[in-house]
Amino acid sequence: MITATPPEPFEERLADRLSRRHTRPSRMVRILRRLGRLDRSAYRAVAEMSTPLLDRPLRRVSDFANLSKPWFLLAAVLALFGGAGGRRAAVTGVTAIALTSFVINQPMKLVGDRRRPARTELGVPESRWVRMPTSTSFPSGHSGSAAAFAVSVGEMLPGVRLPLRAAALVVAFSRIYTGVHYPADVVAGAAVGALVGRATSMVVRRFGG
Repeated sequence: MITATPPEPFEERLADRLSRRHTRPSRMVRILRRLGRLDRSAYRAVAEMSTPLLDRPLRRVSDFANLSKPWFLLAAVLALFGGAGGRRAAVTGVTAIALTSFVINQPMKLVGDRRRPARTELGVPESRWVRMPTSTSFPSGHSGSAAAFAVSVGEMLPGVRLPLRAAALVVAFSRIYTGVHYPADVVAGAAVGALVGRATSMVVRRFGG
């Protein structure tokens, strides 16, 4: 059985489409190609880090973050022990995760259609590897959910803002470190999650009483 060749990364495909419309490369085309090169260079730089002591912890973090488990567990703790404010924050955080997951996993991953990094060719040590997801790479759903929960709950409960954002940052970095995402995937996912998280908390505070 012959399988189709995976599509080129989204920024390169977009640059190619723009190039075909113009006889001379436009500034946007040059920017897109430069961003693609920087993205891969940053991925390789992380892959070449000599930090074996981080391999197991970050591998476990990356695995544990599947299906937003840490955020749902934290939401349960807030709902059970945080009083009325904790329950409100928990519902806000879970809602932000749901909205972010829909935005990322439906329109954005379908439009981006970016293949996952080739970890062997790009030098990611096998000691870091986690299971490679079957979904497309852009943007990172793990990073989006982490940012959505951290920002939305942090807006509702400022006292936990910094530790939540630190935890979200660790999850996001773990996706690059284990080789399953390019840095641009993670940045885009986190940006979407932060925007959705902020918007969700604003709506809840304004109309939630």
